[in-house]
Amino acid sequence: MVFPVSGVEVSPIIPFVVAFTVSFFTSMGGVSGAFLLLPYQVSFLGYTAPSVSATNQVFNIVAIPSGVYRFIKEGRMVWPLTLAVIIGTLPGVFIGAWVRIEYLPDPKNFKAFVGFILLYIGIRLIQDVMKKKEAGRREKSGSSKMEDSFTVCITRSSMKRVEFSFDDNSFAFTPSVVLSICFLVGIAGGIYGIGGGSIVAPFFVAILGLPVYAVAGAALMGTFITSIAGVAFYQGLALFYTETSVAPDWMLGFLLGFGGFAGIYLGARCQKYVPARMIKIVLCICVLVVAVRYLVGFFQ
Repeated sequence: MVFPVSGVEVSPIIPFVVAFTVSFFTSMGGVSGAFLLLPYQVSFLGYTAPSVSATNQVFNIVAIPSGVYRFIKEGRMVWPLTLAVIIGTLPGVFIGAWVRIEYLPDPKNFKAFVGFILLYIGIRLIQDVMKKKEAGRREKSGSSKMEDSFTVCITRSSMKRVEFSFDDNSFAFTPSVVLSICFLVGIAGGIYGIGGGSIVAPFFVAILGLPVYAVAGAALMGTFITSIAGVAFYQGLALFYTETSVAPDWMLGFLLGFGGFAGIYLGARCQKYVPARMIKIVLCICVLVVAVRYLVGFFQ
């Protein structure tokens, strides 16, 4: 099958299976899988035009709702954190999309940028994995007590501080700090084509000390909203950059998205039965393999 916008020629089964597999594992950590599917499109499918970023965001729009639905249904959505992610990353996504087209059209430079972003994520995850296991984490699963405690309960919410309980532990964060970080992350996410929410998920876990089970839904929702804005912006920019492929390849994006839709749903459904440490290790390995490959290729 040939995708006319990107020029990619591949059996439709392959992108679907790749998206499903990647999204199943990464969604447990609040990451849609777009950060790995972009290198897949660039390196394996040969899709190097700026529009690959927009196509990656189409994947997010199609794939993420299934996971968000599961997190909301199971009461694991930290809404104040979700709103902070959306408000913070949204402006940055527009800036990032413009930077991608204006200053990073060369595939080699783009790969270097992607490599450094993934290296940062990987280092943060390594630091967190090396710490002791989360206090109070129970290894057994399936009990009614676990089901009750694995829901988010907001105990305080203001512009200065948000507190919530989860898994019999208390957590807190400062909204202004989250907003500031998310704005910068939004710029990087807009360039990379992942909306920004997935980059910030490791920050919540490793820096703010929030539980991966509770932040995953917020990160995915933030990625979903900002990806909608990103796709719309890229589509609009295509009117002005007529000599460059800017608008997304909708057919390829939807095909990847359908695979991700199934993978993210199952990943969100199974997340609470998988130890947090295992989720972080899987994410860490995936991120560092791609980061090292891109950086080594750039400097060779």
